[in-house]
Amino acid sequence: MTTLIRKVWESVSNRKGPNSESTSSSSLATSSTACLGAFDRVPTDLLMQIVRLVGPKEAAKLSAVCKAWRCLVSDNELWIFFLQNQKEREEPDWDSFLFTETHLRYGYPLQPFWSQMPQLSFMAIYGQREEVPGSVIIDGGSGYCKFGWSKYACPSGRSATFLEFGNVESPMYSRLRYFFVTIYSRMQVKPSSQPVVLSIPICHYDDTESAKASRRQLKEAIYKVLFDMNVPAVCAINQATLALYAARRTSGIVVNIGFQVTSIVPILNGKVMRKVGVEVMGLGALKLTGFLRELMQQNNISFESLYTVRTLKENLCYVAADYEAELSKNTQASFEATGEGWFTLSKERFQTGEILFQPRLAGVFTMGLHQAVALCMDHCHSAALTDDDAWFKTVVLSGGSACLPGLSGRLEKELHGLLPPSVSTGITVIPPPYGADTAWFGAKLISNLSTFPSPWCMTRKQFRQKPKVKLMW
Repeated sequence: MTTLIRKVWESVSNRKGPNSESTSSSSLATSSTACLGAFDRVPTDLLMQIVRLVGPKEAAKLSAVCKAWRCLVSDNELWIFFLQNQKEREEPDWDSFLFTETHLRYGYPLQPFWSQMPQLSFMAIYGQREEVPGSVIIDGGSGYCKFGWSKYACPSGRSATFLEFGNVESPMYSRLRYFFVTIYSRMQVKPSSQPVVLSIPICHYDDTESAKASRRQLKEAIYKVLFDMNVPAVCAINQATLALYAARRTSGIVVNIGFQVTSIVPILNGKVMRKVGVEVMGLGALKLTGFLRELMQQNNISFESLYTVRTLKENLCYVAADYEAELSKNTQASFEATGEGWFTLSKERFQTGEILFQPRLAGVFTMGLHQAVALCMDHCHSAALTDDDAWFKTVVLSGGSACLPGLSGRLEKELHGLLPPSVSTGITVIPPPYGADTAWFGAKLISNLSTFPSPWCMTRKQFRQKPKVKLMW
């Protein structure tokens, strides 16, 4: 530090007169340098450049030197710079960081504090995030489960949930315990060592007393299993809400294309609006893969496993902007599947995704995706929950099959054509922000908050004292 300052000072020692000193871009100006000792003559902007070079840890140490140094290095602009340039750490981008720290830091129910943002000390937030314990993230989808550490860039492991944990005849407690024990075993970590953030599929969609009782039963079983395994703290949130957070939103409609079904979930300020209505289509990723398999069989394209078909779906299929026009085009493309060689598909590439909008092509008698989303929007509009209808006009896609190229554009186009201008104006459809791992990344944002785990997690003691505590899912 001393050597660096000396070298920089020598390089500018030829500056003459007070007029040569640059005006600081910081709000600190010269008042901050009044007691900087030997550095009184160094322009403030130059000092800030030096502090930027030494990095956040050394800058934090400087705050203990004296009040003037503390004032200098606590400037929010300096720490925003540090937060935007953390190449050595797996932190979210600045926009996601700002969203979480201003909207999610106080837990649920959400309390946005945009008006208080200037009062936030990013130096303090940086230090708090350094102290946040790593957590285990488990995104327990009905088809595939992703798990890993919150400090990692992406999930470290994946399991086919429907194959390994699908014995619905077993008691719920036994199934859940086997599921969690298996995940912790694969991660090679003791449950008692870290909090866990659990992503749960939307289930029991209605707002009836029966559905509420089922959700309560599932909640209590999950918490009981994890606390019996000595997990210190548990945060359980539904996948739709986490996908919305990953898109840096707290309100909107999440279209989650799951393994078996597709759910259209209205969310206002982080809360699922079941009273408005969660729409469900009996068509999910498994049906898309199965339909592609049928198309390949009809065209005498041989394959060895359904996994190969799924791979082709993920790498070759897309959604046409105009289905009828696409039928007359040459859409042939090839992909090499590991162990099975090259496959060439043509119309199958867009016919697969088309069943989301025309389910009857696959023999499924349900409304199309655009119709289900439009119905949900119509219900939101009629409910008049807020003075501003904009909250439900952001649609966030989630799930592996939601990553099909062209899906967001096609859905947005269909919604504008289906809804009246009073409702359709301003509609935006956002593709999965982090692909198939969108819900996992939403959990990562929460688990790396400066205030985590306290506002978001429940401890065993809290669960025993308030077993009927309301959760956002």
